[in-house]
Amino acid sequence: MEAFATAIEASALGGFARQSAWAYPFANLVHLLGLVLLIGGIGIVDLRLAGAFRALPLRALSRALTPLAIAGLGCMAVSGPMLFAADAAALVRSDRFAWKLGLIVIALANAALFRLLWREGEEEPALPLRIMAVTSIGLWLTVAALGRLIAYA
Repeated sequence: MEAFATAIEASALGGFARQSAWAYPFANLVHLLGLVLLIGGIGIVDLRLAGAFRALPLRALSRALTPLAIAGLGCMAVSGPMLFAADAAALVRSDRFAWKLGLIVIALANAALFRLLWREGEEEPALPLRIMAVTSIGLWLTVAALGRLIAYA
């Protein structure tokens, strides 16, 4: 893994990310925008699924905010490789980065399983689905915290 990270860091993308005055800051802003869209969108839907904001229709809320959350995930998927390439060798040695990646996989699996189990017309989901929604909030907030804490390791 270290050899892969060293190669990525030495690649044209890694060099561009480190040497350009605007590439890394721009990628960082796109990553942050993606985080806001993801947690802002899916976080509100998850809170509604968990039982908050009962006056808001769940189906309409999900249809309005889930695409924003997916767009946020896309922003992070596009900007993340540049952020990684700038400092790949150090990141692959970071426990926080490893935990972040692992929790992203778990959060995405949780979301996929939720979508398989939830009947979209269901206004008040069953307890296991509400637990999955609360788990989603915790996972994504932990991923965000780990992402920020990587700089302080």
